[in-house]
Amino acid sequence: MAEQAEQIVVGAAIVAGGRLLAAQRAEPPALYGGWEFPGGKVNPGESEVAALIRECDEELGVLIKVGARVGGDWALADGYLLRVWLAEVVAGVPEPKEHLELRWLARSDLYTVPWLPADLPIVHAVEKLLDEG
Repeated sequence: MAEQAEQIVVGAAIVAGGRLLAAQRAEPPALYGGWEFPGGKVNPGESEVAALIRECDEELGVLIKVGARVGGDWALADGYLLRVWLAEVVAGVPEPKEHLELRWLARSDLYTVPWLPADLPIVHAVEKLLDEG
């Protein structure tokens, strides 16, 4: 029996002026109110970077420039695998189109929101990158 391929989910660690953009989930009910990196599923035949650019346009109404990957593969529940990239907004102003709220978090504020458990290790990795400048 063939192993089921993992569904790739992409996320954007959008940074501007030393601050990180966090997005508060509106759905599903199990994740409601938790904070995450914007992003979503990669469609069949779509590259991961193209999916990330598309998701940020759909969710935030912005065009991003994708930078370096943050860490490796981050395991999520139910066979999902999260891959995160640093990104910067090159056009538009982020708006919560599919989220309850967005917040720009300074390094000292990174842990003032309840991050989803799967995103928390990525916050730690981004924090180290912010420390490195």
